[in-house]
Amino acid sequence: MEYVFTLKYQLADEDRDHEQIVERLFEAGCDDATIGVGQPGRIALTFRRDGADAWSVIHSALHDVKKALPTARLVEAGPDFVGLTDVADLAGVTRQNMRKLMLAHASRFPLPVHEGSASVWHLSDVLAWMMGRGSYPISANLVDIAKATKQVNLAKEARQIEPRLNRQLVSLLA
Repeated sequence: MEYVFTLKYQLADEDRDHEQIVERLFEAGCDDATIGVGQPGRIALTFRRDGADAWSVIHSALHDVKKALPTARLVEAGPDFVGLTDVADLAGVTRQNMRKLMLAHASRFPLPVHEGSASVWHLSDVLAWMMGRGSYPISANLVDIAKATKQVNLAKEARQIEPRLNRQLVSLLA
């Protein structure tokens, strides 16, 4: 199956030659990625990778990028963090329809990762909720890759938790 996903990285100071970066990525097996270098010190790779399942394609891409750019730091894997407009586009409905769903089912709608004037959700949470509700044209590949990228992002953030606090928090959040 083919999966489409994006990995965004912060580059080390020594990795500023874009042509060299592209060559190293290609040699490391990232020839199935479109590479974006718009923001200084950052790089985004949008992969179209075939594999048996979403986790295996994400894992292989992370490995290939690490081989090519060992000092680069993962910023975010996507699709994961989304607003209502993003979900609406992916699910084939209007933003207004998504907002009505969220408000009408406030107690059961997935909790946002960030709540504010622009709230953000994990895509996999909202897609799973929508699939449980009925006939939305949501691709199983999209659900699988969204679950995998969410796990990558959660693991990346979890590395920053102090072990002592982690044990205390786990018991309080259960």
